[in-house]
Amino acid sequence: MSRITLVRAMRILIAEDDLDISTLYKRALEKRKHVVVVTSTGEACLQDYFDTLCRETSPRSNSVSTTTPIVNLSSTPQNIKFHNKRTISFDTDVSSPYDVVIVDYKMPGMNGMDVAKEILAVNPHQRIIFASAYVKETLQESVKQLKQIVELMQKPFTLSQLVDTVEDKEVYEELKNLNVDVNRIRAAEPTHELVIDLLERLRRIQKNRTF
Repeated sequence: MSRITLVRAMRILIAEDDLDISTLYKRALEKRKHVVVVTSTGEACLQDYFDTLCRETSPRSNSVSTTTPIVNLSSTPQNIKFHNKRTISFDTDVSSPYDVVIVDYKMPGMNGMDVAKEILAVNPHQRIIFASAYVKETLQESVKQLKQIVELMQKPFTLSQLVDTVEDKEVYEELKNLNVDVNRIRAAEPTHELVIDLLERLRRIQKNRTF
């Protein structure tokens, strides 16, 4: 993987239940000097995400918890509630502990969509990329459950495609424009025609890179 383009080191969180695959991801991204954290379950991914968020966000409360979080948003202030019922309150503008979170769509236990839903409930600006063999299904569920379109990488993909996708942050910016069409994106049951249209538009934005 020979490259001359200089890219700012990114912090990347990966949820992938196949250890061999996640190891390849990690090695490829670390060769580009990115900092990579790998988890094997959706639950572990959320645990790491919220633990990191708690460490790096200045709390307005001295109450601290390291148990698995349950996201529960109130209007003001924004709260993160945990299993032990102790609460940490954060400012409305939550900073992202990771530049990108890569989640496998199909995982035992908590799947990738559930992980994304929990993360976006607290940090709607977090960049999330789904690795999935079922891009149409994943896109359809992201519209229904997340109320937005997310980046997709269709399995199997090459390590070069992985690196290119992660480092192309312009895609995430362009997706913001695609997500502006709120009325269509928030359709409770997106039609087949809508999904196909969105899939094609997403494919163009991602430069036909992985699907």
